[in-house]
Amino acid sequence: MNTAFQPPAPRTGVRPGPAPASSRAPGAPLLAPERARARGGPRLIAVARQDGALRHTAMHEHARGQLLGAWQGLLTVYAADQQWVVPSQHAVWIPPGHPHGLRSHGPYAGYSAYLSPAACAGLPQRPRVLQASTLLLAAIERAASWGEDDDTADPARRRIVEVIRDEIRSLPHAGVALVLPRDARLQQLALALSDHPADTRPLQAWAAAVGMAPRTLARRFLAETGLPVGAWRQRARLMRAQEMLAAGAAVTTVALELGYDNVSAFIAMFKRELGATPGRFRPRADRQAD
Repeated sequence: MNTAFQPPAPRTGVRPGPAPASSRAPGAPLLAPERARARGGPRLIAVARQDGALRHTAMHEHARGQLLGAWQGLLTVYAADQQWVVPSQHAVWIPPGHPHGLRSHGPYAGYSAYLSPAACAGLPQRPRVLQASTLLLAAIERAASWGEDDDTADPARRRIVEVIRDEIRSLPHAGVALVLPRDARLQQLALALSDHPADTRPLQAWAAAVGMAPRTLARRFLAETGLPVGAWRQRARLMRAQEMLAAGAAVTTVALELGYDNVSAFIAMFKRELGATPGRFRPRADRQAD
């Protein structure tokens, strides 16, 4: 039976940013579930949150399509067999009826735009990460200011809805997904690599652990995920590194947790893969305190 990535419970060992005590419920939805599940109602419901609270939303689905992202902070988004780490310059599109979940890292301020099933006609039918444009973010911010007022029959508001739909259709893809294989034994391997990025066992040891010949494992893993096992593990490590750094962990702490004995080697790998040093991914206050 196929499984899927699941958002783990929020970590308690990394210091989050400040947030009002009343806003610290990590599972509190941005939109009431009954409104997200409703097939009728306004074509667009946009909401925003800027309280700095951590977000943790278990896997769920609803009738409305959802565009989500962060103005501040880093998100890990799960959609069935895919996982993305999403910085503030990206947005995630989730079509209606697709299971998804998320968690944030570090102080969070973000948004969600929920489109009715009718308004999702002609939009992508698979989850994807988009390069968020200034136009898209401005349109969502305007729509979020409407609050509970459902008067999307207003011509100006209809134009805002169409701008958001056009941007979802036309914006370029961004980010690289970590894809979970379908085979149950390969899933066992992939989830172990994702959950324990410091585990550096060689391919032969993993093949013995899951009961497959090494060459068969390597061939099938590549066919189902698009990546060799080593590259998949490296991508999982980079995602975990970005999560920990955004939550305020020190670069040395991250390197050691990911299995690096040499911090300089971790920094060199990180810069080679992402084009910036790990310190650039830490919250500004933590960078200034170092």
